[in-house]
Amino acid sequence: MSAQAYFREAMAALERVAATQADAVGRAAELLVEAIAGDGAIYGFGASHSFMMIEEMVYRTGGLMLVNPIYPHGMNLAVRPLTSTSQIERIPGLGRELLATAPVKAGDVVIVISTSGRNAVPVDVALAARERGAHVIGITSLAYTRGVSSRHPSGKKLMDCCEVTLDNGAPVGDAAAEIPGFPQKVGPLSSVTGCALVNALAAETVARLAARGLTPPVFMSANLDGGDAFNARLLRENAHRIHYLA
Repeated sequence: MSAQAYFREAMAALERVAATQADAVGRAAELLVEAIAGDGAIYGFGASHSFMMIEEMVYRTGGLMLVNPIYPHGMNLAVRPLTSTSQIERIPGLGRELLATAPVKAGDVVIVISTSGRNAVPVDVALAARERGAHVIGITSLAYTRGVSSRHPSGKKLMDCCEVTLDNGAPVGDAAAEIPGFPQKVGPLSSVTGCALVNALAAETVARLAARGLTPPVFMSANLDGGDAFNARLLRENAHRIHYLA
């Protein structure tokens, strides 16, 4: 069955990511730990479907409270015509303007996600963040980005702009399942592996904070008894570095 073909591809990709990315996840987690322990903030950006992984990290049960989204204005499902998002994420300089809307400072961490890693907007976000002295973690597909040219004027891709790069294991073109009698592969992998990576990164970060004797600011489900009060307390304590409340 074609459905099973996709499940096989997805599970194999998750196994590859788990096996190959442990060291990179650890290095990325250490950047987050240092920022959190130093009273810094975390930001996340992704254009188009890559923003799904940022949404997975923000205001999420079991997730870190300190992840502030940088919104991909013009590059989400609210845009019409939706096909324009593919053109907008290629505009040089726009990423710098988007980062300028966030109070990113030296010592903070900015997570930038782009599966192809080739478009100008995520590259500019990463470059501008580094110029401010922030640490940049990239999540991309190394196979994909190595198989395409850059669309940034500098010739750089996302992997060239990050201190730590996590490989989401997606193939060139992202789609992975082959359908007999149909030439185009279906079923992208980057969302499955990307969401797994960001949650694994959060888990590793929390473990390292706890090992230091620090209390990680993590959301409890609001649908559990006591969840609202628990979350409200931690949100108050960390309000100076949570910028999505206003």
